[in-house]
Amino acid sequence: MMNKSEQIQIDEFSSEYQEDILNLIVNIQQKEFGIPITAKDQPDLCSIKEFYQKGKGNFWVALLDKKPVGTISLLDIGSDQAALRKMFVDKSYRGQTYRVASKLLDALLKWSESKGIKEIYLGTTSKFLAAHRFYEKNGFHEITTASLPNAFPIMKVDTKFYKFEPELMNS
Repeated sequence: MMNKSEQIQIDEFSSEYQEDILNLIVNIQQKEFGIPITAKDQPDLCSIKEFYQKGKGNFWVALLDKKPVGTISLLDIGSDQAALRKMFVDKSYRGQTYRVASKLLDALLKWSESKGIKEIYLGTTSKFLAAHRFYEKNGFHEITTASLPNAFPIMKVDTKFYKFEPELMNS
């Protein structure tokens, strides 16, 4: 019998997951973290293929029995740099049992390496404390807003920023 972590499958985005992804992300933002944001405020979520799956970017979905339980994306911002975006995991599937976040990040980092991405940046809110620990544990270090590349898209809710450099992890 498979353990719970082995039941999680990571797949590249396809339109069949569109509605479930939208619901998953907006529910986490609104209900769990009380962020007053809607799907309309996030047009990228309504055109994932066009927005993320171009250049060196991509969007992944963590699936359990074909149902999305987590997401992560990589937005190509040019100059071999990318922004990690839309990292969300359903509360029921967080932690070591399912390892959804780790599996999503692994898929993103493998992809980044294969595409020659040199730096990955992310912005998050001060409320996502568990996310801060997760990113730090996985080699991201906090940076100032002034250290972000000009092409990095700062979201209204972003107050804390991180940078990851793959070659530092491989040395």
